[in-house]
Amino acid sequence: MLTKLFFVGAGPGDPELITVKGARLLREADLIIYAGSLVDRRLVREYAPDAEIYDSACMTLEETTAVIAESVLNGKRVVRLHTGDPSIYGAMQEQMAELDNFGITYAVVPGVTSAFAAAAVLKQELTLPEVSQTVIFTRMEGKTPVPGNESLAEIAKIGATLVIYLSVSMINRVVAELLQGAYSTETPVAVVYRASWPDERIVEGTLANIANLVKEAEIGKQALILVGDVLRARLEGLKAKSLLYDKKFSHGCRNGIIT
Repeated sequence: MLTKLFFVGAGPGDPELITVKGARLLREADLIIYAGSLVDRRLVREYAPDAEIYDSACMTLEETTAVIAESVLNGKRVVRLHTGDPSIYGAMQEQMAELDNFGITYAVVPGVTSAFAAAAVLKQELTLPEVSQTVIFTRMEGKTPVPGNESLAEIAKIGATLVIYLSVSMINRVVAELLQGAYSTETPVAVVYRASWPDERIVEGTLANIANLVKEAEIGKQALILVGDVLRARLEGLKAKSLLYDKKFSHGCRNGIIT
């Protein structure tokens, strides 16, 4: 059966950060439902000027499901356009569960999540030898509950690089919980507001002062919080280098001996 429905990651904001496949599917779509509060409308205007458009910001799950189901069953090609990557805080699974009831098949096209856009803006690698080899995507508990063993205080015990979504409005609580773990008041923090958008902003500090800096910048939503010692590298230099390009390191593509 030919797939008529695609969940597509729009990327973090910059219209050029959608994948080639995602852009092609937008061009081919008869109908698009997109998250208008977070996805740049330029994507839709540029790639799908003739498609029927719905903004999901003012729609319920039942309403989006009804529009998608009716369109697909009538043979239309549909794109459900999500901000960033639909697999991260995208509420994609619940939509799929509803569509399964209609026997509708679908496919997913990944996108660039805002975590990677933020790292790119900072010119920062999130994993560094002898500093951190683990990156955790998480969020603070708010209206959406978080399992107890995934509280920030618990996760903070690991000391890994953290990318915290949907939590900048609770920055004081974020700091308080992180300080219960492996981080200290000197741990560096970067807050990136609307990464890759024209009005993007960066606030950098430590766990000692980031809450005040964020409040002074009047950032209350649409921002990521990045935490961890990897953020020191741009100011203090690397603690160690990867073996990948070490002239004495052998792997399948070279013998490790350079003369």
